[in-house]
Amino acid sequence: MNFSEVFKLSSLLCKFSPDGKYLLRITVWSLCTKSVSYIKYPKACQQGITFTRDGRYLALAERRDCRDYVSIFVCSDWQLLRHFDTDTQDLAGIEWAPNGCVLAVWDSCLEYKVLLYSLDGRLLSAFCAYEWSLGIKSVAWSPSSQFLAIGSYDGKVRILNHVTWKMITEFGHPATVNNPKIVVYKEAEKSPPLGHLACPPPRVAAGPLTSSESKYEIASMPVSLQTLKPAADRANPRIGIGALAFSPDNYFLATRNDSVPNAVWIWDIRKLRPLAVLEQLCTVRAFQWGPQQPRLAICTGGSKVYLWSPAGCVSVQVPGEGDFQVLSLCWHPSGDSLALLSKDHFCLCFLEMEEGMRMAFGQRGDCT
Repeated sequence: MNFSEVFKLSSLLCKFSPDGKYLLRITVWSLCTKSVSYIKYPKACQQGITFTRDGRYLALAERRDCRDYVSIFVCSDWQLLRHFDTDTQDLAGIEWAPNGCVLAVWDSCLEYKVLLYSLDGRLLSAFCAYEWSLGIKSVAWSPSSQFLAIGSYDGKVRILNHVTWKMITEFGHPATVNNPKIVVYKEAEKSPPLGHLACPPPRVAAGPLTSSESKYEIASMPVSLQTLKPAADRANPRIGIGALAFSPDNYFLATRNDSVPNAVWIWDIRKLRPLAVLEQLCTVRAFQWGPQQPRLAICTGGSKVYLWSPAGCVSVQVPGEGDFQVLSLCWHPSGDSLALLSKDHFCLCFLEMEEGMRMAFGQRGDCT
């Protein structure tokens, strides 16, 4: 039974306390037998529920008597398989390895700690990179389960191996790139063709503003990336590795350092070195690898979608009336189409491989 089949058979509902801050229980409704199961003490944290990829097991973070626990359930009948406490101060998230054999548990940003547990609840290893500073911000498994990438508030990504669970390398994100082996793609606005006005006419009250087209240019070294100075007097400072993801073939890793919000770094995992940097004109909102090939899709909240592959980069304007702001995106499991999401619309993008990176779009409105 895979993940999608699990949710065809049952539905999970979370009940919150009256003030909306604490989870009281999780209710599992069977859509086949109409039976109901209850799971108590779930913890409301960043990522407290995770399924194995095959949908056989559910891991749930719990909080009881001021201590953190993890319960593992069998999804076929929702029976408790294992229950164990974790050596965390304030558990922030849990994530199964894709092979379903190892569960990663990490602490809040105030305590740098990653714990690796087996399916039967045995502690396999613990990792701590440093102390007395903000710790872990993001975690990602490689599709093969051989590597665990840990993004930290110090602006570095650390890679653990699955044999000894020790760090094999760390990737920094400098504000100035001066490595000739790194290709830096900078997004630049296209110049208007001859005969067209350099400045668009004033915006009509009833009509949206049309976005200008853009392209990628390869920058010469050294390259200074646009950095953001975080507000020291506010919570959740915009520093550290806020997003990271492995390509489906395990060859590449994409990362974003929140203090350099316009840039996406591409790392070569086989050679353990940086490969490319994509610097956008606007802040990177989201990126996602295609499920079949090493093709990365990026959006920045504008009316364009950007694609990177080992062959290069392309910037594509979303056609249609108005300024379609791409806030998020999602690949189809086949990898030949892409859904682009705005606030109240979505756009379907189809890749026609026979003609390279040319795209055909279909747009629908009034959908969330």
